[in-house]
Amino acid sequence: MEGRWGFGVTLALIMATVVLFCLSMRVSEDQYAFLGDIKNMILGISVGEIPPQHHAVDGEKKRKNALSPNLTTCDVSFPRPDLSVYCCPPKPESEEPFIDFHFPDPSSPLRLRRPVHLADGDYIAKYIKAVAIMKSLPYDDPRSFRRQGDRHCIYCTGAYKQKYSDLPLNVHRSWLFFPWHRMMIYFHERILGSLIGDDNFALLFWNWDNPAGMMIPEMFMNGPLVDGDREISHFPPKFVDLNYDLLVEGRGNDEQLKMNMATMYTQMVSGAKTTELFMGCSYKAGEGGGCDGPGTVENAPHNTIHDWVGSGLNEGRENMGSFYSAARDPIFYAHHGNLDRMWEVWRRIHGDRPYNSDIIDPDWLDSYFFFHDEKRQLVRIRIRDVLNITNLRYAYEEVPLPWLTARPQPSVPPKIARELLKLRDLDEPFLRSADFGPHGRTLDTTIRVKVHRPKMHNKISKKQKDYFQEEEVLVVYGIELKEEKYVKFDVYVNAVDETLMVGPVFREFAGTFVNIPHSVRPVMRRKSNLKLGISELLQDLEADEDESIWVSLIPRGEDCMHVSIDGVRIEYMH
Repeated sequence: MEGRWGFGVTLALIMATVVLFCLSMRVSEDQYAFLGDIKNMILGISVGEIPPQHHAVDGEKKRKNALSPNLTTCDVSFPRPDLSVYCCPPKPESEEPFIDFHFPDPSSPLRLRRPVHLADGDYIAKYIKAVAIMKSLPYDDPRSFRRQGDRHCIYCTGAYKQKYSDLPLNVHRSWLFFPWHRMMIYFHERILGSLIGDDNFALLFWNWDNPAGMMIPEMFMNGPLVDGDREISHFPPKFVDLNYDLLVEGRGNDEQLKMNMATMYTQMVSGAKTTELFMGCSYKAGEGGGCDGPGTVENAPHNTIHDWVGSGLNEGRENMGSFYSAARDPIFYAHHGNLDRMWEVWRRIHGDRPYNSDIIDPDWLDSYFFFHDEKRQLVRIRIRDVLNITNLRYAYEEVPLPWLTARPQPSVPPKIARELLKLRDLDEPFLRSADFGPHGRTLDTTIRVKVHRPKMHNKISKKQKDYFQEEEVLVVYGIELKEEKYVKFDVYVNAVDETLMVGPVFREFAGTFVNIPHSVRPVMRRKSNLKLGISELLQDLEADEDESIWVSLIPRGEDCMHVSIDGVRIEYMH
């Protein structure tokens, strides 16, 4: 017995030495948790008190629904069946010591991010110099441009598994989208500044929601900011198409401007009046926590611009048109700078709605990821760390928001539309079921269906609706891609003539679904849901007191033949 206690004391002394060493190295709490496991295992084995196989750290138990990567597992990515890419770092990041994120000094100046089209010559020269240096760094330097791009590849193609399961981790198509990309461009910005010795260096944002910034910025057409894999037919002076569908080309800039303004209004204002509608579904760890439900802006203009910039000569419209390669194009960072700005704008314009308070779910707040900083130090950063950009010491220059007043009008006067839709009731009674059965329906042609509004029997008054701030939501559910393809379809409500529905310029447009291929791993493919706010739309169509509405799902491209949909329904969000 004395020998056993002596063995235990010896191990305890060894453990104390290890802890003192870790204190000197500023080891973080996850590593302390791991050491705690070792300590208890040693003591349990030596004195027979704790069966090691049953031991668990309480703090780790509590965090198991929060998402984080397992750094010991980085796999080959398969963006499409005929392509495999390896984006993993040369050395496993699990072998690197990491620190927890600390906010910049609150007394340091704010980095002011300006729109690209307003940048002056001195700034452009500085930006070009910083990117040129970054591109010259060797691949084993985590600050190098290619390593920056491959980090996006890792997190967006499921190369990393989740920390507590064998499921892949993906930061697109859920509420992880905005905070993860904010983290990425934050560290990218700081690395660029350090490479040229400018602590106040700030990224630019591509102001594609403003007419003055709707072309590919001129500075990205020169020197190290050029990417050879862009769609040549979309070079300046052509305006970007924020609802791009691969099919419609040749619009003049005046017509495209109207389309873009209407897209922004629908995606940022009328279709995104709740946090979930804008941010996306609540994606948590483990088998039961997965979801696939992107927010409005992630579908468009995020996905659509990626595809619009990427080259049509490449099968996956690389570089920007495929997630594994998107961040190899320098314009990626200006694009995501504007998307990050959109998050701030959305919070401001919808801040008076009581259900739009910031997400307080600890599983979201405590989800964390890893990035290298300007000192090549691996940093663990949580979502809760990036919710206040003032704390991160950057801000966006205020620019006009012309789309705030671009509320679309119905294509047909509502009273006339009502009479025409009554005739459809007589002609197409077989389309009244909004559930498409166990095998769903293939979207190889337009699907038109009548959808019942479940709360209309309550006859809730408009005053009551305003008081409760309840948003009516159209849900296209069970969207399944038989093959991992670029897929887009648009959703319309009470469209009398679908041939006129060529985009968001009419009020009947409720929103769009856009899929950019990210991985062909079977475990990465789950059915998706598209949720669109329609309360304001129904008011404008004078259909807010009707018992049912007509919904049209219009495919945009031949690849929609690979899509099936389980049905359409209406939900209500507070």
